[in-house]
Amino acid sequence: MTSSDAALEQLIRDARQWADEDPDPATSATLHDLLTLASEGDAVAAQELGDSFSGTLQFGTAGLRAALGPGPNRMNRVVVRRAAAGLAAFLVEAVGAASPGTRPRAVVGFDARHNSDIFARETAAIFAAAGIEAFLMPAALPTPILAYAVRALDCDGGVMVTASHNPPQDNGYKVYLGRHAVPESGRGAQIVAPYDAEIAAKIDAVGPLSSIVLAGDGWTVLPESIAADYEAAVAGLVDREHFPARDLKIVLTPMHGVGGDTAVSVLKAAGFDDVTLVAEQARPDPDFPTVAFPNPEEPGALDLALAAAEELGADIVLANDPDADRAAVAALDPATEAWRMLRGDEVGALLGAHTVARLAAKAGEAGKTGETAKAGDDGVEGVFANSIVSSRLLSRIAATAGYAHQETLTGFKWISRVPGLLYGYEEALGYCVAPDLVRDKDGISAAVLIAEMAAAAKAEGKTVFDTLDELYLVHGLHASDQLSIRVADLGLLDAMMNRLRVHPPEAFGGSAVEVFMDLAEGSEALPPTDGLLYLTRDQSRVIIRPSGTEPKLKCYLEVIQAVESAAELPAARQAARTSLDNVLRDVREALGL
Repeated sequence: MTSSDAALEQLIRDARQWADEDPDPATSATLHDLLTLASEGDAVAAQELGDSFSGTLQFGTAGLRAALGPGPNRMNRVVVRRAAAGLAAFLVEAVGAASPGTRPRAVVGFDARHNSDIFARETAAIFAAAGIEAFLMPAALPTPILAYAVRALDCDGGVMVTASHNPPQDNGYKVYLGRHAVPESGRGAQIVAPYDAEIAAKIDAVGPLSSIVLAGDGWTVLPESIAADYEAAVAGLVDREHFPARDLKIVLTPMHGVGGDTAVSVLKAAGFDDVTLVAEQARPDPDFPTVAFPNPEEPGALDLALAAAEELGADIVLANDPDADRAAVAALDPATEAWRMLRGDEVGALLGAHTVARLAAKAGEAGKTGETAKAGDDGVEGVFANSIVSSRLLSRIAATAGYAHQETLTGFKWISRVPGLLYGYEEALGYCVAPDLVRDKDGISAAVLIAEMAAAAKAEGKTVFDTLDELYLVHGLHASDQLSIRVADLGLLDAMMNRLRVHPPEAFGGSAVEVFMDLAEGSEALPPTDGLLYLTRDQSRVIIRPSGTEPKLKCYLEVIQAVESAAELPAARQAARTSLDNVLRDVREALGL
């Protein structure tokens, strides 16, 4: 017998044992079918089996996320039960250490993806059996409502079963910590190190599947008022006194996700009555039939919404991803007379400037906003923040207004933890406009303030693009672009990063590299992360990093073009585009593409 034959036999034994213990008839049947085919020499089935059992799905700062299917390297009821049991053990121990005698509290939410409701119910049952006061969301609801509930219900932990904007075959398990588990600024936020490793260790320590107890009852299904409370709180964010305009025709798409009803309710409660849902994408559908990828950033994802907007003569398109924690914006660009989606950095800057304007208006002292900075929960004065791969424009907006600004690592698990946070965003369409309500990105509250901002601009005879141009005249035209390289073999990501470390580029776009940072080494401002940052003499910036959630290498480019007057803007845009193209060419060359 060859080693490959022996490996196949061991694989088949492991798979049969899994199939016999699997509590899910569907995945058990799938596994038995694969076993039959593999035993008959089907190479495709053997490969699928090998991948499903090639290792254990690792729990990290993104929780769990993978394709649905049988085996330890997939999302299924066995993997979820073990994760829930490990998380329960962590919460019991953490709360017991922080507040002896206190019963832990946790809330579980879910979206409309395949098996999300099942994974959520079993998690609640395992929490209840472990002695945790467990709450289960009443229906498939947006991720921001779960994040809101962690704080509103004073919970120690929260779980959202979702794969956000991943393809339909995926699902995931996102974990939040609160109350006794983390410091105040992190309560209600997604987990970061060292909590991820501590939870992972508890999961690894879980015994046989048969040892995991699921209570038959003992958890509380929350009333629908939890969603109503969130909606009222978010609708209450608008400033009707200083920004009363509501004349705005909106086309909205929830991208086959769970955010449609909530977003429409919030917008209408905030005074925006003219909202039209994209009919083909209005209801939750886990197969996402009208899009290749249910991500507003993907080409073609907004085609139906843009067509509806053009037909209706809308002012703006708002889009959420399927779990509604991200928001996209599209409008008619006067420069091209065509509809286009704004980049995340453009929306991030607009919301940052609108936040400053709201603070100034409420203080009644426009131009003295530095004096209006409120203290955060820990006494730190108000701070604006964005991820390191996002535009530098927000830092200039904040500085001009007299506010502090902080850069963080990529991901809202970092942005949401900034002490004294007033507003934070990341270029991947994530915005936190109300950290006191939701300590995470929230596509619905962001959509409400985008509508408020767009209506205010329209009342002055302007578009959101005019507002952007006004920011560029003050701070310089900041233009950004991205290059994403999807790989089949994760080892290729390491190879490309190693190539850059061994052969560091000397220039991008004809401008010499003056600052180079290997982000893996960490700094006083940032914890270590796998990434490389280059800053050139003309202030062009390139950041290259592996994606934390997908098999991609991501390259973030930004150039800054000085502009003195509105008349210079068209030429400045062309110059910025040329600069980006030149930088992009050099990035490809440095990666050997």
